[in-house]
Amino acid sequence: MISGKERSYLKGLAHNLQPLLHIGKNGLSESFYAEADKILDDHELVKISILDAADMKAKQAANEVAEQLGAEFVQAVGKKFVLYRRSRTLDAQDRIQLPR
Repeated sequence: MISGKERSYLKGLAHNLQPLLHIGKNGLSESFYAEADKILDDHELVKISILDAADMKAKQAANEVAEQLGAEFVQAVGKKFVLYRRSRTLDAQDRIQLPR
């Protein structure tokens, strides 16, 4: 569980990120989860966009994806949301250093 201070820090980092994943009309499929898992290991902080074809709310989708992948919900704005999960593959110096 991340603290409020950590969440605020991650929101700042996520502000300029472009979405790396998109949820389309197929919704939350196995292939989406596999790709999201890989991207979280590679980047730790991921912005995901929900396309108009998908009939989902950002907060609902974010909570579902976060639970499935063991990630932390950071924020949801409009049709986009941000997730964080400490990488299992990045070296310590390449990881996001959360404030204490």
